[in-house]
Amino acid sequence: MKLTDISQTQQERLSHIDFKAFFLGAVGRNDLVNRFGIKEAAATRDISLYRELAPKNLEYDTKAKAYIIKPSFKPMFEYSPTQALAALSHGFGEDFIGSHKAVIACEMPANLSQPQLPVLAVLTRAIHQHKVVRINYRSIASGQSQREIIPFVLVDNGLRWHVRGYCRKRQAFIDFVVTRITDPKLIESEPQEHETREADIQWNRIVEMEIVPHPNLKHPETIELDYAMQEGLLKVNVRAAVAGYVLRRWNVDCSEDHSLQGAEYRLWLRNRQALYGVRELKIAPGYDD
Repeated sequence: MKLTDISQTQQERLSHIDFKAFFLGAVGRNDLVNRFGIKEAAATRDISLYRELAPKNLEYDTKAKAYIIKPSFKPMFEYSPTQALAALSHGFGEDFIGSHKAVIACEMPANLSQPQLPVLAVLTRAIHQHKVVRINYRSIASGQSQREIIPFVLVDNGLRWHVRGYCRKRQAFIDFVVTRITDPKLIESEPQEHETREADIQWNRIVEMEIVPHPNLKHPETIELDYAMQEGLLKVNVRAAVAGYVLRRWNVDCSEDHSLQGAEYRLWLRNRQALYGVRELKIAPGYDD
C-alpha cells in the first residue's frame, strides 16, 4: 500500500504517529485516542499501518508499553523547522477546540502587543475578498485620522503585526500597525489598478542580501554555524518592502565600514549597495544614504 492510497483523515493520524516518534522518541495508542477521539482498536490499526509503510521506524517496548523509534528511523513525512517548532511549542493540530499545551517545555518572549481579533477579522476578510476598508488610524507623527486602504498582506516583523496596502490618503503603499487600527469597515468601493498588489513596486522587488559574520568577531565560525552559512556567507532573498524589518530583527550592521559596536551586532551586510532604492531603511542598523 502507498501513502497516496490512504484517505486524508488517516494520513493525518499517520503524520501524528510519525511526528511524535520523530521528536519525542515514542508513541502509543493513547496519543491517537486523545488527539483524534478514536477508539483504541482504530488506533491499533493506524499504528499497524504505519509500521507496514515504514517497517524500519518503530518497535514495541513491552516495558514502556509504547512504540519507540529504531536507530534506523527516517521520518515518513516532511516537516519544516517552523512547522515543527510551532507544534512543539503550541500543541498539535489546527483545530481550536479545547486547550492547547506545549508538547515539551518551551519558553518564548512575552508578546507585549497583540491585535484585537475583531479588527484583524475585518482586515483579513478585506485581503481575501479584495475589498476596500475604511479605518481610523493613529500614528505617532500625525495622531488619529480616517483612511481608506486596500490591504493585501499581513506582515510579521518579529515584534508586531502590520497590514500592507494602498493608502488613498497618502497615495502610496505603506505598512499599518494593526494595533493602531480601530473601527474598520468594508466599503462599497472597487480597488483601482494602481491600488493593487501588482502595482506595489517595493513589494514585488526582490533584494538579495549577502550577510556575513561581523568582522569584529574573534570567532566568526561560531556565527557561521548559527546561521548555517556556506563558506562564511548567508544569502537571503527578501522583498524590498520588508528588508528593513529583517535587518533590524537580526541586528545586521549595515554601515559601510562595519563600524557599529556592541555585542548585539554579530552580522554585517556585505553588499549594502543591494539596498539602493529600498525605502523605509531608517530602522536598518547603521544604514545611511
